[in-house]
Amino acid sequence: MPHPVFQHTFPNGLTLLAEPMDYVRSATAYAMLPAGAAYDPSDHPGLASVLTGLIPRGAGERDSKQLSAAFDALGVDHGESVDTVNVWFSAGTLSRSLAPALELVADVILRPHFPESDLEAVQALALQDIQGLEDSPQEKVMLELKKRYYPVPLNADKLGTEAGITSITPAVVWDHYKKLFHPNEAVLAVAGNFEWPRLRDQVEKLFAGWKKGPQTPFQIGNPAPQPGHLHKDTQQTQIALAFPAASIQDPGYYAARGAVGVLSGGMSARLFTEVREKRGLCYSVYASHETQRNVGAIVGYAGTRSERAQETLDVMLGEFKRLVEGVETDEIDRVKAGLKSSLIMRQESTSARAGAMAADWSLLGRVRSFDEVQAAIDGLTTRAVQDYLMANPPTRPTVVTLGPGPLSVPTA
Repeated sequence: MPHPVFQHTFPNGLTLLAEPMDYVRSATAYAMLPAGAAYDPSDHPGLASVLTGLIPRGAGERDSKQLSAAFDALGVDHGESVDTVNVWFSAGTLSRSLAPALELVADVILRPHFPESDLEAVQALALQDIQGLEDSPQEKVMLELKKRYYPVPLNADKLGTEAGITSITPAVVWDHYKKLFHPNEAVLAVAGNFEWPRLRDQVEKLFAGWKKGPQTPFQIGNPAPQPGHLHKDTQQTQIALAFPAASIQDPGYYAARGAVGVLSGGMSARLFTEVREKRGLCYSVYASHETQRNVGAIVGYAGTRSERAQETLDVMLGEFKRLVEGVETDEIDRVKAGLKSSLIMRQESTSARAGAMAADWSLLGRVRSFDEVQAAIDGLTTRAVQDYLMANPPTRPTVVTLGPGPLSVPTA
């Protein structure tokens, strides 16, 4: 049975979340700060990614090589990443190395060097990521869907633009860091084998000098989805589509997850069966549920030969609409089994659990317990999913395509 989650907010605003897992011999820490792509200034899109690529290149008393060697000496699996809202720092290691690993993480967050000599190399890597989209049509069409579907700034592209990347200077990086890297809304989530009082005291010692800064909330614009087509001379067409759906803050969240699970999530799911197996229309098809704070979406994707693209889209949309006609008990049972399996596996992974706690705090302002999530999954029934679909029918999709020509999309 999972332990309850410890929670402590320090005077400077930093929140520590910790879940003991005394049946493992490891621990993982995730630090999360609201400084993601949505906070990039309009003249420097991609700044969060460049800053995150530069920040581990020297910190505290160590230069880049020394810092990397210190992590390696402790056997720490560490990394940095950016999403729409947050910047993330992770460190996973054996329990006995958690304390010194946290010291290194604190150096990276509080005392980065941002060496000017490394900026050009980080920019070059960022530019390669942008240029690499031409060789990854699936990623490109899904990114375009995000830009066109979500409201500003939740549609921000963490890759940025070539002009935005190349215009970044060391002063721009430092100004952005000083503006956003504050403890006010920062979270440190730890899962694994540790002693809570010792962990709390160490985090307080490491981060006590981190000073509060001004709040920097962003305003979410009005949704105005725009369908579109990206021309590319190719024999394949990429199809991406989105419908509004319950966010994680909505009571219908799990019912929306259940509806998506009927469509996608195994070889017996409807999209795989109807679109690929029965008709052989595409090489890849799936649906997923996405949530960002109070905005949610059901997203679909298919990659197919261009001459079969229109039929593929029509069949996909038909399966979305057919959901409203009803779902079967065996379909819901399959979805529940998959969700429970995922829940249990997350509870056995220190990395997954620490990341989930931080994400819950960002999206909900609290951490969902194992029992809460399990009860919600157990509460999924055909009636609950059907009631949700009747109230939120998947109609009027936002469709974005990439290929030789646009497709016809129904307006109702």
